[in-house]
Amino acid sequence: MLKSLLLLAPLLLSTSASAEKPTLKPGDAAPALTVKQWVKGEPIKGFEKGQVYVVEFWATWCGPCKVSIPHLTELQEKHKDVKFIGVSVWEREVDQSKVAPFVEQMGDKMAYRVAMDDIPEGQKNRDGAMSKNWMAASGAGGIPTAFIVDKTGHVAWIGHPMKMEESLEQIIAGTWDLAAYQKKHAEESAIAEVSNELNQKVGKALNGKTKDFPGALAALDEAFAKTPKLEERFGFTKFRVLLDSKAYDAGYAYGAKLVSGLLKDNGPQLNGIAWIIVDPENKTLEKRDLKLALTAALRSNEIAGGKDAGVLDTLARVYYLSGDTAKAIETQAKALELVKDNPEAAKEFQGRLDEYKAGKPAGT
Repeated sequence: MLKSLLLLAPLLLSTSASAEKPTLKPGDAAPALTVKQWVKGEPIKGFEKGQVYVVEFWATWCGPCKVSIPHLTELQEKHKDVKFIGVSVWEREVDQSKVAPFVEQMGDKMAYRVAMDDIPEGQKNRDGAMSKNWMAASGAGGIPTAFIVDKTGHVAWIGHPMKMEESLEQIIAGTWDLAAYQKKHAEESAIAEVSNELNQKVGKALNGKTKDFPGALAALDEAFAKTPKLEERFGFTKFRVLLDSKAYDAGYAYGAKLVSGLLKDNGPQLNGIAWIIVDPENKTLEKRDLKLALTAALRSNEIAGGKDAGVLDTLARVYYLSGDTAKAIETQAKALELVKDNPEAAKEFQGRLDEYKAGKPAGT
């Protein structure tokens, strides 16, 4: 279950994105740092001129956030003059008591300042000052999300923390082309707005007791025709809808098209395509195209340089179902080694390794 949740979370667009037009854009003055408590590191009261900051939003329950945290630590170590701040937001049931223990458990893997959002008594988790003034104001609908504040105290960049290194280096060096980025960001925001509308349509078609698969597919195809760039975001969704509707021939033909073309350089989505095909919890899938799964998993692993535990776990499963038990065991052992410090993931990965060694499904 853990693998499925962590894998699919970043691939399916969030329906919680703000419906209002963003009011915080690149080039605007950074909002105040209004936090409830500093959990780690020296407190920061405000943004000083001449100083670059990274303000990153995360939560203890967020799988992708856990992946990005060590990367942020690496960037903090590399850029010692930059002040990195991780702000916990959207904690479930407004329970912020888990934040400090989580940070303590992460130890040196989370080696930068950490704070908690300031949520008024009796309010919801998205009513915190940081959540409203940064995340909602910018239109950011998911975490992790990072903001780079430049030496003038203005927001220079907004996006996923795993994708900010090049931009951060240019901002530090003073070579950042803000005007070009503002244009790019505006175009991306427009796409995000259309994406949210499409997501609502697809969600409405699929969330009822009687799933309207034809309606969802029609909405997707119509959107792709009007805005071709949307297929990069929703191609995986269409693939999954086709399989869920048991249109296997069309689904796998479309999946092959994605793997060889539009998504050939998108490691996470390639991994998602492979995992959907081999996921042991997907009991309703009657036909599994293991050849397509292997092509997608191998390419995803190539992109990840063999260092992504989730990708290796997927590849091992493909090998196992394809009859190559030796490679399955070897690959799963590598995946397990990479998650040994994560008890929950290690338990899940160990279970599959035991299954492969036994040559039969776990528990039989």
